[in-house]
Amino acid sequence: MADILLIEPDKLLAETYFLALDQAGHRVMACAGAQSAILVADRHQPELVILELQLVEHSGIEFLYEFRSYPEWQDIAVIVNSFVPPSEFSASQELLRDELGVVAYLYKPRASLQQLLGTVSKHSPVKA
Repeated sequence: MADILLIEPDKLLAETYFLALDQAGHRVMACAGAQSAILVADRHQPELVILELQLVEHSGIEFLYEFRSYPEWQDIAVIVNSFVPPSEFSASQELLRDELGVVAYLYKPRASLQQLLGTVSKHSPVKA
């Protein structure tokens, strides 16, 4: 199971995701914003990030650029789980995937909790 950094500003959704991921055996570190997420990542070195793009103080894209600026976080997979429709990023899908390391884009109104858990399972690093 993975050490997951969950960046979710909605408290109820954060609690729901936290509990589901925890019950699935993952270690979850939850944050509401980009700055706190950088601090938590620095202390706990996540293996996977789940990111809402609509954050309070910074956008999720700004977070990703800052996150990727640290060499030790270059290869950590990121799952976008957002209320931002993927069509808003249609021209940027290649950028999200190739430059910013987004391995999956889940649109919250259409993605179930089971889909999120399946996506996390698919992209979690295998531990020896």
